[in-house]
Amino acid sequence: MITNIEELYTAFEKFMDQGRWWDTDNKWEILLGAILVQNTNWRNVDYALLNLEEATGFSPIKISQLSEKQLQEMVRPSGFYKAKSATILRVFQWLTKSEFDLKKVRTKDFDTLRQELLAIKGIGEETADVLLVYVFEKSTFIADKYAQRLFSRMGIESKGYRQLKDNIQWPAEMDTIKAQNLHGWIVVYGQSYLKNDLQWQQGPLKNFKLKLNS
Repeated sequence: MITNIEELYTAFEKFMDQGRWWDTDNKWEILLGAILVQNTNWRNVDYALLNLEEATGFSPIKISQLSEKQLQEMVRPSGFYKAKSATILRVFQWLTKSEFDLKKVRTKDFDTLRQELLAIKGIGEETADVLLVYVFEKSTFIADKYAQRLFSRMGIESKGYRQLKDNIQWPAEMDTIKAQNLHGWIVVYGQSYLKNDLQWQQGPLKNFKLKLNS
């Protein structure tokens, strides 16, 4: 188990801005974006989000009332639009049980909420964790591709999302804001320093050592 995640956070904190990762405070926009970004880039997601905003204002009730065909046309720019529209409708159907009250959903314990999300077809582990951290204000490690590449550079190889996540000892001191910051920092760092050996050697974390318990 990797035991010094807080030390990694502190190392990041010395040179990274603590600006928010999502350029919005609208939890519904974040929820939709987390689904739409699967297997595409943010430019395409932005087009789809613009369509949804114009049609619904990101009102959960209005979105839940869209037909699958209507939603498919709106999210078409993000690619895989049939699968993504079906996933969105399933998530919003699940949220009808809580009357779209995100505060009520947040009262569920972490494990219960994560399992409920994973039970929704189209929601994988990464998307579930992103929703937990950014929409439902829980704290957990998001072991995405950038995290896998970063930890690989630091000597910890993993075969996918689950293996890396299971290898993280997540500190109780890492609250929601810290979880958001760390995820955002890893992505930004990855875009700047993880593309090749030269970039890695120019990065401020090139000498950071991960600690493992015995």
